[in-house]
Amino acid sequence: MEDNINSDTSQIFHLWHKFKLRLLLEGILVGIFSGLFVVLYRVILGRAEQFTTTIYSFLAVNKIYIPLGLIVLIIVGYFVGFLVEKEPMISGSGIPQVEGILAGYFDVSPIKVMFNKFVGGVLAIGSGLSLGREGPSIQLGASCGQLVAKMFKRVKLEEKFLMTSGASAGLAAAFNAPFAGVMFALEEVHKNFSPLVLLSAMSASVTADYVAKQFFGLKPLFDIGGYDSIPLKYYLLLIGLGIFIGIGGAIYNSTLLKTQDLYKKIKTSTRIKMIIPFIFAMLFGLLLPQVLGGGHEIIESLIKGQVILKMAIILLLGKFVFSMISFCSGSPGGILFPLLVLGALVGAIFGNISILLFNVPSHYISNFVILAMAGMFTAIVRAPITGIILICEMSGSFTHLLSSTAVCATAYLVADLLKSSPIYESLLDRLIRKEKRGLEEETKTDKILVECIVHHGSAIEEAILKDIPFPNNTLIVSIKRGENEIIPKGDTKVIAGDFLICLVNHREEASVRKKLSLLCEEVKMK
Repeated sequence: MEDNINSDTSQIFHLWHKFKLRLLLEGILVGIFSGLFVVLYRVILGRAEQFTTTIYSFLAVNKIYIPLGLIVLIIVGYFVGFLVEKEPMISGSGIPQVEGILAGYFDVSPIKVMFNKFVGGVLAIGSGLSLGREGPSIQLGASCGQLVAKMFKRVKLEEKFLMTSGASAGLAAAFNAPFAGVMFALEEVHKNFSPLVLLSAMSASVTADYVAKQFFGLKPLFDIGGYDSIPLKYYLLLIGLGIFIGIGGAIYNSTLLKTQDLYKKIKTSTRIKMIIPFIFAMLFGLLLPQVLGGGHEIIESLIKGQVILKMAIILLLGKFVFSMISFCSGSPGGILFPLLVLGALVGAIFGNISILLFNVPSHYISNFVILAMAGMFTAIVRAPITGIILICEMSGSFTHLLSSTAVCATAYLVADLLKSSPIYESLLDRLIRKEKRGLEEETKTDKILVECIVHHGSAIEEAILKDIPFPNNTLIVSIKRGENEIIPKGDTKVIAGDFLICLVNHREEASVRKKLSLLCEEVKMK
C-alpha cells in the first residue's frame, strides 16, 4: 500500500516548486549508491570471467574433465532459471523492465530485483554466456534510485525521476561514459528532455562516473590513443557502411525476436530452458572461446588490427549465434556490449574489404571499427545521439563526431525504412503481454504528475486548451514556458516547447502517457 504522501495531491503541488535543489542532492546520493553497487558488480563479474576463462582453457587441454564441467554448468543454469522464475523482472537486460516501470506498467520490489539480478547476472555472464553487463547495470542503478525514493518516502513522480537518474548512473559507471549515461536516460529510458530529469540524471551520472574512476582509473574503456580522422574523400564508403549496418541491425532485431519465439515453443519450465545456453557455453568455450562473455577483448584486437578478415567473419557468425541463444533464453544479462562487438566485427570486415578494393590505408581500420559500433547501436536501439556520444566517450576521442554522425544517420534511416522497430520497444511490448501482474489495484485517489512536451508541428501546437481532446481523468495543472509558469485556463493557447504538467490517476498512467504522446509529439500533416 502506498504511503499517504503518494496520494496526497496537495503535497505533490507543494513539493513541485522545491524540486530542483532536492533533485540535485538526491541525484548525487543516487549516483554514489549506484556507482558503488555497479563497481562491485563489475569487479565480481570481472573475477568470475577470469576464473571461467581459466577453467575453459583447462578443459580444452584436459578433456577428461569436460563432463564434470558440463554438470556444473547445468546446475548453475538451473539455479539461474530458479532466480528468474522467482523474480521474472530480472530476465534479459533489464532496460525494458525499467522503461515499463517508468511508464506505469509494472510495480516491483527494488531490493528483490537488485539481489536477484546481481547474483543471476554474475552467474550467467561469469559462466561465459554472450551477455553484457551494461543492461543489468542500468537496471541495478534504476533500482538503487527507486530504493532511495522509497527510503525517503518520495512521491511517485519523484521516484521515477530518481529511477531515471539511477539508470543514467548505472550506464555511466558501467561504460565510464557519464554524458552517454545522461543521454541514454533521456533519449531511451525516460523519453523526455525535461530540465528536471536532466538535472537529476546529470548529477547522478557524473557522480557515479567519479566513483567508478576511483576504482578503475581515468582511462576510457578502449584506450586507442591518437589516430587520424578518416578523410572526407572516403565518406561515400561511410555511407555504404551505414547502409550495411542498417540492414544488419534490422536482421539482428528480427532474429532476436524470432529466437525468443522459438524458446517459447519449448514446453517446459524456465529452469530447464535456462540450461540450454549454459550447455552451448561449454561448446563455444571449447571451440571458439573468443565469443564468450561480453567481448571486450575482441574489440581491443579489432582496433589494433590484429584480426584477419577470415577470422573476423568466423567471430561474427559465432558471436551472433551465441548472443541469440544466450539472451533469448531470458538469462540476466544485456545485449548492449555484444551488439557493439557485432558492430565492431562488421566494421572490421567492411574496413578490410575497403582496404583491398579501394586502397584505403590500413591504419584507418580502427576508424571503421569504432564507427560501425556507433552505427550498430543506432540501428538496433534507435538512439543515435546516445550512440555517437557513447562511442566517443568509450574511445576517449571526439575527433570522429562528423564521421560517426554520417554512419549513424544512414544506419538509422535504413533500419527505419526496413520497418525495424527499436529493440527495447519490441521487448517491452512483449514483456507487457507476458506479465500478468502489472500494477496492483489502486484507488482513484492515487495521483501522479505527468510531464509532456509540445513538439513543433504537433496536433495541439497553437491550439486552445479547451479545444484539445485530452484523455479522460486528465487535469492540466500547470504549463511551464521557459522560466515562467502559467496557470492554465480554458482559453490558454499552447505553443511549441511548452511543458504540460498533468495530474492523472496512477493506475491510468500508462494509457494516458500514450495518448498524450500522440497529442504532443506526432506531427500533423498539413
